[in-house]
Amino acid sequence: MALARPIRALIVVSIFLWCFFLYQIFGSSSQIRLPERFGHETDPILDPTGEPEGTLMYPSDEYKPGIPNSARINATILALVRNEELHGMLQSMRDLERTWNHKFNYPWTFFNDVPFTEEFKEKTSALTNAETRYELIPKEHWDMPSWINNDLYEESVKTLKKNKIQYADKLSYHSMCRWNSGMFYKHPALENVRYYWRVEPDVHFFCDIDYDIFRYMQDNNKTYGFTITLYDAPKSIPTLWPETIKFLAQHPEYLHKNNALDWLSDSLRRPEHNKQANGYSTCHFWSNFEIADMNFWRSKPYEDYFNHLDRAGGFFYERWGDAPVHSIALGLFEDKSKIHWFRDIGYQHIPFFNCPNSPKCRGCVTGKFTDGESWLHREDCRPNWFKYVGMD
Repeated sequence: MALARPIRALIVVSIFLWCFFLYQIFGSSSQIRLPERFGHETDPILDPTGEPEGTLMYPSDEYKPGIPNSARINATILALVRNEELHGMLQSMRDLERTWNHKFNYPWTFFNDVPFTEEFKEKTSALTNAETRYELIPKEHWDMPSWINNDLYEESVKTLKKNKIQYADKLSYHSMCRWNSGMFYKHPALENVRYYWRVEPDVHFFCDIDYDIFRYMQDNNKTYGFTITLYDAPKSIPTLWPETIKFLAQHPEYLHKNNALDWLSDSLRRPEHNKQANGYSTCHFWSNFEIADMNFWRSKPYEDYFNHLDRAGGFFYERWGDAPVHSIALGLFEDKSKIHWFRDIGYQHIPFFNCPNSPKCRGCVTGKFTDGESWLHREDCRPNWFKYVGMD
């Protein structure tokens, strides 16, 4: 009997400790339950009826701003902007901070080919609690490269203007397209950064986003995110696709097995575009909005592709934009399942919209694509993306 009491006491203590252990695992720890509540199969998007599809991943209450070592992804918001575009940049910042970044405080990194003014720095930094960085683009990343023939460039500009290609005579626009295509991610300020969200002046964001966009990209193994796809002006890129085919002939190993070549080469919906662009549908992701993993741009296939295009001279002799260059590379060299349509992000860059059917959106008309002339509806290439790739 004397031995029974200690044994009973030991049993009671063991049961208590076991119950306490189970409570710690299943009772109070939201982190343990996170995979069940926010699993990778749950996509933070809205279905066509406007009803939520699953639970939003990583709502803001899972994120603890201001606490050291809180879960923030290696990422930045990126803007190429001039000092004189300050007013438009402030507009874009207000919208994105209000709808998303005030919950997550990702840093803003601003780039310019001339130094930023103190006014620009003061007014932009005042709009966010996040860090703001102001970077100067090296001249060798911005200036016309040495292998471009200036006389040929001048003659090419005349041809582009004759074909009514916008910005054809603006050297800075050609430089910008080249920089956005293959130079920005080489800047020392981004050397150790992986993801970025590109934001331009005078854009609008309409919908409250309650999850960490960059964490979604990382956890779901996404390379690129877009909101709008358009058709490009075929006369601005007549040799881009032939140069791409030439590159593929030299490097057939770079073509991904799960590519989006059908989307890039479609000739049914806009046959005149395919013909004038020599085999390219001209469909592209509208890159004034893009969320991307810079490891793709840093990869050997993309670097080799960009260098091939750069030497061909089409950024200056024609008006190759970063949008078709990025889109073609993604469509050929990346698994198309890693390209994501952010249909829950309400966005406008004049004159086009991505306006979701969601109670989280204010200030845009559901489903509206453009507030311009009716013919602009033909420029929407999203139906072709859904046809060949799907809605993710």
